[in-house]
Amino acid sequence: MKLFDLTGKKALVTGGSRGLGLGIAEGLLEAGAEVIITGVSNRVLDTASELKKQGYQVTGISFDLSNRDQIEKSFKKVMKIFDDQIDILVNNAGIQRRHRAEKFPLKDWDDVLEVNLNAVFILSQLAATEMLKNGGGKIINIASLLSFFGGYTVPAYAASKGGVAQLTKALANEWTAKGINVNAVAPGYMDTEMNTALVNDEERNKLIMSRIPAGRWGKAEDMKGAAIFLASAASDYLSGAVIPVDGGYLGR
Repeated sequence: MKLFDLTGKKALVTGGSRGLGLGIAEGLLEAGAEVIITGVSNRVLDTASELKKQGYQVTGISFDLSNRDQIEKSFKKVMKIFDDQIDILVNNAGIQRRHRAEKFPLKDWDDVLEVNLNAVFILSQLAATEMLKNGGGKIINIASLLSFFGGYTVPAYAASKGGVAQLTKALANEWTAKGINVNAVAPGYMDTEMNTALVNDEERNKLIMSRIPAGRWGKAEDMKGAAIFLASAASDYLSGAVIPVDGGYLGR
């Protein structure tokens, strides 16, 4: 058995049109999986087209994770494309809102929790229902360093990612014995669009960099190895874990 081979596996990656999600999708494709990536704009279709040109089996679907009805309808479309087989779900999509806590708008709070936590549960439930019929699968949630500490001016994001870590453990408790491994990856400080404000803040950037033993911000491709590991047979005895991919930040 090739531990890291994903040939014949079918994976859904939310938020796969850019950033960390694109890095994860590329990793799964390189390991042999067929992948559906999702996004809220038509960019996901362009990204899928570019990946297809490289010879990969990939489809892009545009839908809004803040709309619960749309999630269910789009998941049915996913299952149709996959011929009723889903082996891997990567709950990567997330949004960010920054305000001081005393001024944090409740609308922004609701939006962040809906996409970052509620949609993760809904998609996990939908995917697990299918995986249980087919003998199991792998669910990979994207947590955060803010699953471990609180951050600053991002109370909704911190709450959502704390919730993702605990949801990962709760689902693992119920589904591992039934063949579904549920784990999470906690990216460190990654040089993506979501962190543009931090990258461009000279003082905060210097402070962050001083605590990263690797000496650099993370990149999308740094997510590939962990994703392939958690999606493959190599992680069959791992469930309920939250794995930091942070250049050593948490150990500092």
